[in-house]
Formats: sequence, C-alpha cells, structure tokens
Amino acid sequence: MRYPEKWLACLIGASLVMALSFCSGVGGKSRFPDTPMYNLSSPTIINLPEELDEISGIAYYPKDTSVFAIVDEEGFLFKIPIKNPPAFRKWRFDKKGDFEDLVLKDSVFYALVSNGDIESIHFSGDSIFTETTDFASGGKSTNEFESLYLDEKTNSLVLVCKECEADSKKTISMYAYGLADSIKNYRPFDVIDAVPIAVEMLKEKIHIKPSSIAMNPITNELYMLSSLHHALIILGEKGKFKKLYMLDPSIYKQAEGIAFTPAGDLLISNERAEIGFPTLLVIKNKLK
Repeated sequence: MRYPEKWLACLIGASLVMALSFCSGVGGKSRFPDTPMYNLSSPTIINLPEELDEISGIAYYPKDTSVFAIVDEEGFLFKIPIKNPPAFRKWRFDKKGDFEDLVLKDSVFYALVSNGDIESIHFSGDSIFTETTDFASGGKSTNEFESLYLDEKTNSLVLVCKECEADSKKTISMYAYGLADSIKNYRPFDVIDAVPIAVEMLKEKIHIKPSSIAMNPITNELYMLSSLHHALIILGEKGKFKKLYMLDPSIYKQAEGIAFTPAGDLLISNERAEIGFPTLLVIKNKLK
C-alpha cells in the first residue's frame, strides 16, 4: 500500500517522538536524572585491578590524589593512584573478616566490620598497627552495618544500620563512636525516617539497606548509597530525607563505596558483580 508523502512524514515523526519519550521516561524526564552538582549519568569510569573485585569502602587521600580502599573478605588496605590503578600498593591489617566501609581522619584509617566493630589502622613508616573496638559487647550482636562516616561537629564516627534490632522497615538507626571520648563506647546518634525514601521510590513496603555513606564537604549533606536499590539518597541535618536519585544499574552495578574530595568531587566504587571489572567512578562537582 502506498501512503501519501505528507501522511508518511507525520507517521515517522510521531513514531520518533514516541520513541524518544519512551527512552526518556514519563513526561520527558530521564529515568536516571543528574543532580544540580553532579552528572550522575556520565561519570569518568576507571577500571580497577582484579584484586579489588570485592571493593567495599573507599577514602580519598588528598596529599597525592589517590584513593585508599578495603575489600569485603580480606584484611588488606589498598592505595590506588587514580591515574594509574595497576600501580596500587597494599598492606595487611587483619586476617579474613567482613570489612564494609572506610574513613580517614588525621592520618588514621577506620575500617568498619559488619558487626559494628571498628578497626583503627595506624602507619609507622611502612608498618601497620591496629586497634579494635567492640560494638557487640553492648548486647547488639545481631546488628549489621555497611556504612560509616565522620561527623566533624561531634568528632565522632557514625555507623548507619543496614539491619538492626531496633529498626523496622520504617526506620534506620545510627550509632556514634566518639574519637575524643575518654571512655570509648558507642551511643545512639540519630534515627533516619525511611518512609519518605520508600514512598519516593514508589515502593512503600521495601526495606532500605544502606551500603555506604559520606558527608559532602561543600553542602554538609549526607550522601547515602543503597546498592540493592541502585539509589543515591541525600539527607540533611539529623538524617532528614531531602532527595532521591535512582542510579543507572549499567553504570552503578554494585555501588558499595562513596567518598568526596575536598573540592566536592564525588567518588563511587563498584564491586565487580557478575561481569566486567570493579570500577571507580569520578564525578566532578560542576558548581565549583
């Protein structure tokens, strides 16, 4: 059947508009939008060596623009030059374990264990010395953590629950460990209301499980990853929900680590997952 040229042009144009609308999402909005500060859809992707397949926590080292990292099941601390990842170095600080996140404060590294224990890692020359806190001694042996950040206001390390006794699907508890306290112990810190996060995801009954968290040094907002839901959640003071950004799973395949540079550039690490490489994503602060 022959169609009039004008009618055929209209048909092709309408099909093109429909295709573009489908790709962009409802109302022409991207399914994976960027933030005002970061082009989440187009990070610089750096492939990491195989030894970092299970990369779980990262900390930026401003002295030489490298990234320190830990992996899930081995007690190694890695130093990764961003411009030459294969030239990484590593130091053993513990035997096998379940290490989840990493914070750097005044030349001391703090590695979070999934049960809430924190190992402090000190360098003396090329040697390493460690000290371990005991979270489980408080009777909270079934709690599980993957997220740790430094709260400068209180000079405390703050742990964010992944699965804690005190929580339902509606709350996410946080505990603090004071670095300047004469008596080293953990205390309740804040509670995140998880309901508005779930509502924003259009999944009101899901259980939000944070996989990593870091404080944005420019905005003083908390950036929390949920690897399970491919989401970046931005929180304000006292963990108040501000904004949710869904992440493209083809880029953020298993986002388990997050950190910032002093200039506010965003760093996110991905475990290898099932195929490809573990990756480090560098997302520039476009407002600086």
